[in-house]
Amino acid sequence: MTSIDGYSAEVLFNQGFCYTYDDVIFHPGFIDFAADQVDLSTRVSRNITIRTPLVSSPMDTVTESEMAVAMAEVGGMGFLHYNMTMESQVEHVKRVKSHNPGYVANPAIMGPSATLSELDKLLTARGFTSVCVTEDGASEGTLLGLVTTRDIEFVRDRTTALSEVMTTVGKLVLGSTDMTLQENETTLLECKRGKLPIVNRHGCLTGLLTRANVKARLNRPAAGAPALDNHGKLLCGAAIGTRDTDRVRAQQLFGAGVNAIILDSSQGDSVYQLEMIKFLKNELPQLDVIAGNVVTQQQARRLLEAGADGLRVGMGSGSICTTQEVCAVGRGQATAVYKVGQVAREFDVPIIADGGIQNSGHIVKALALGANVAMCGSVFSGSTEAPGQYFYQDGARVKKYRGMGSLDAMKKGSDSRYLSESGHLKIAQGVSGTVRDKGSIKSTIPYLIHGAKQGFQDLGADSLEKVHQMLANGLMTMEVRTNAAQKEGGIHDMHSYTKVPW
Repeated sequence: MTSIDGYSAEVLFNQGFCYTYDDVIFHPGFIDFAADQVDLSTRVSRNITIRTPLVSSPMDTVTESEMAVAMAEVGGMGFLHYNMTMESQVEHVKRVKSHNPGYVANPAIMGPSATLSELDKLLTARGFTSVCVTEDGASEGTLLGLVTTRDIEFVRDRTTALSEVMTTVGKLVLGSTDMTLQENETTLLECKRGKLPIVNRHGCLTGLLTRANVKARLNRPAAGAPALDNHGKLLCGAAIGTRDTDRVRAQQLFGAGVNAIILDSSQGDSVYQLEMIKFLKNELPQLDVIAGNVVTQQQARRLLEAGADGLRVGMGSGSICTTQEVCAVGRGQATAVYKVGQVAREFDVPIIADGGIQNSGHIVKALALGANVAMCGSVFSGSTEAPGQYFYQDGARVKKYRGMGSLDAMKKGSDSRYLSESGHLKIAQGVSGTVRDKGSIKSTIPYLIHGAKQGFQDLGADSLEKVHQMLANGLMTMEVRTNAAQKEGGIHDMHSYTKVPW
């Protein structure tokens, strides 16, 4: 009698249980390649390809333009949250599209008549040490000068205008749009200045380099090629709702250059999403539409048949989500990804595993079970690029993080995501809290991806395509871990230890 040494996904996920990532463990495969040879390039949606299979969640404490820029710079993609006005969301898209990779994202810019007290508030809120002064106080305006903390620290009259204390453009060392990033960095280092404004031939500000920016880049792992669209601009996605006003929002976002739209609903199997997909595919056929969230094959099939270019999978699996607890509806994320992935494969449409990602092992599991991309919220929250200001709580440097189903987020407007109207009672499906300062995602992501590549190497798969083939033909075997096995697989029996991920 031949003993059974593991189970295929088809067998494991058809036994009447739903599993989370931690429940499942893969069996190792044969290694005949190096981890660096693993190719994780993938599709976010039907027509959009990225080399890093990570995207940031459209949450108001995770993704605005600075996060979207950073995600694209490391080969992934960011999705701007929907909890803001249409005008603000369009402006964030424009910031991403106008950004030159390698330079400071969204530098501080003010007009010459602004006062030092106004500058104080800006520097405190954003943590900067300088501001570029342009003629109209806007980006890409004519550069007039630069103000740093050295220029203002001994000026007592805080009603003084910036024009009176700034170092004028004639005394600055400037970079040029005609020079490469490396050439501008060399100029900055050779001039021994702290800041290098970048201007075009007309003297208009187009970017900024700082010594801190260059130092941080040199101390991080190489970022690799950025994720660009067909026009050579950074990729950028955005979330919208399913109300009639969101049709106008989608058109405005498309006009600003957005590459993909996520229909942002906690339960995406609705007539509202079907109608929105139909509208967008008729009116904006060039725009990829990602529908969801879904967790079952029936949900997925309806949206795919309607024309969705991608699916977002997950319901109640996020670290700040309480949907399963409050509504008793959802599914374990490992099972949801596998089941939806089977249907999406029939339509040749990629899926995004949204929720439950805490480490590189979870990324491996999401991708190996059929996802094309992992969407991260909590992993990227608290980072330098996440919206919000740092503050100290119980001695720790933290930022706010909240679920889009939390009452705080709903009060700001996200209740439409949960099919709620302003006149109805609001029931929280998420919580608000804080997370520790995690530094820049430009440092985090390279290590996460290398960990994922090592996981793929252990599986014996040198690409995402290969691991999906192994999943489909049953060559990838796995088992369910008991609670004791999960405990054994973690750190245990230590008197003390420090867990350093990299």
